[in-house]
Amino acid sequence: MVRAARSFPDSRARWTMLSGDRRMEKSMIHTLRLDLVLQTPEETLAFIEAMPPADRAEVSPEWIARVRATPAGDPWSLGFSVVVRGGGVVGGCGFKGPPDSDGMVELAYGIDAAHRGRGYATEAAGGLAGFALADSRVRMVRAHTKPENDASARVLAKCGFRPVGEVVDPEDGLVRRWVLAPGTLANHCGGAGGLQ
Repeated sequence: MVRAARSFPDSRARWTMLSGDRRMEKSMIHTLRLDLVLQTPEETLAFIEAMPPADRAEVSPEWIARVRATPAGDPWSLGFSVVVRGGGVVGGCGFKGPPDSDGMVELAYGIDAAHRGRGYATEAAGGLAGFALADSRVRMVRAHTKPENDASARVLAKCGFRPVGEVVDPEDGLVRRWVLAPGTLANHCGGAGGLQ
């Protein structure tokens, strides 16, 4: 297997991949303080099952079905555990699927209530966005927030996302749509991470 490495412009992050394929046995995206650890399909489903009922209700059945059909090592379809180095798991994040035919990929994130307000969501979102934008197929990263979720809106704004309006998402209902184009990821959003 051939390994290739790529550095991000801010030189704080690096990812390693198997040549020609981004499916890995066990992978991590590294940011300043966090490791985003790729979960197996079983770990992703167990993470969802352990969520509080209100949060679990927001996870679409279609996404869960995709996870069940996904082989281990696919960073576009499986979740990542948000792990503080020297600490423990503080939340989860991931993509809603691989880049589509327009080069768009959507990310999602959540930090456990006891660990909010410390910048972990911003850093996790920045790590995912940096990983996505390092892929030549990705021309835009998208995220959705509930219209009343000001904290999540601040996370995305800090990372350089811009709001483009409200839409009705088939999986999430009424949401505020945010987009991030290549070259606009903010340096201060925790350090874009790389897959290793």
